[in-house]
Amino acid sequence: MQPLRSTPGPMRTGSTGPGPGEPGRGPNNSGQGQGQGISALIGTLAVIAALLFQLEPVRRALFEWLQGGVSPVTTVGIAIVVLVVLFLISAIKIVREYERGVIFRLGRLIGAKGPGLFILIPIIDKMVKVSLRVIALDIPPQEVITKDNVPVQVNAVVFFRVVDPSKSVVEVEDFLQATNQISQTTLRSVLGQAELDELLAEREKLNRRLQEIIDEHTDPWGVKVGTVEIKDVRIPQEMQRAIARQAEAERERRAKIINADGELQAAEKLAEAARILQEQPASIQLRFLQTLLDITSEQTTTIVFPLPIDVLKAFMPAGDRQRS
Repeated sequence: MQPLRSTPGPMRTGSTGPGPGEPGRGPNNSGQGQGQGISALIGTLAVIAALLFQLEPVRRALFEWLQGGVSPVTTVGIAIVVLVVLFLISAIKIVREYERGVIFRLGRLIGAKGPGLFILIPIIDKMVKVSLRVIALDIPPQEVITKDNVPVQVNAVVFFRVVDPSKSVVEVEDFLQATNQISQTTLRSVLGQAELDELLAEREKLNRRLQEIIDEHTDPWGVKVGTVEIKDVRIPQEMQRAIARQAEAERERRAKIINADGELQAAEKLAEAARILQEQPASIQLRFLQTLLDITSEQTTTIVFPLPIDVLKAFMPAGDRQRS
């Protein structure tokens, strides 16, 4: 009987997913990435089995077992082969593109590896997977008393990601919970130093301040805070009515100021017109005739007779005539 020979192929230790220009690279194709990882694992096990089959004791033990004459030595050999296969299965690890594996060897930090397929030493090496994707953390509504003693409820959202997987595992027990707690504390602290008008009108300024403070606290944990956004500000009903009355009074004040400004401008124009008419007495007569023309253009029964003032002077007493 000719011994069976199998030439093992090269084992791929890089990323098992498609290249950057190939489909299935995006976040919506995680199922396809998992299937490719399983295929790579099956292929690796097939290569290991082929390598073991190249050994003469392994082939002899397998042939004896198939023929039914199993000796104790053969049983021990098969048990050793099974243990070796199980050992290799537990040693092979696959890390996705958006993950990193933090390796500990005998309790000491080795570093972060990935993405791709690599082999660990069972029992000696331990791996903790850390995701590098952006996490949207929703901060629950917080009771805040503003600087001008107005109680409000404020909630926000924090967008952050892990930039140093080793620090996120070693420096803090749970970076997600820690970031949540520091975000709630910072939100209450910062908004408590702002007035209600600033909270309603200057959100961009408060968002930048929150982002800087939270990012400064999470930087030692290997976490980078990208954006903090205040989502909603809830004000009591009594305060909403007070704000409405304040806005109404402000609009009335502006209306009165605009009306008074119009009266002032009209008075200035009338005074200027009076000065011009005083310099040219004949212009008052022209203005009088223009007024008559405006009256006659309308459909009215009123009859106006213009009477010069000089005519009336003849009927005035002598003293009044001299005064006039």
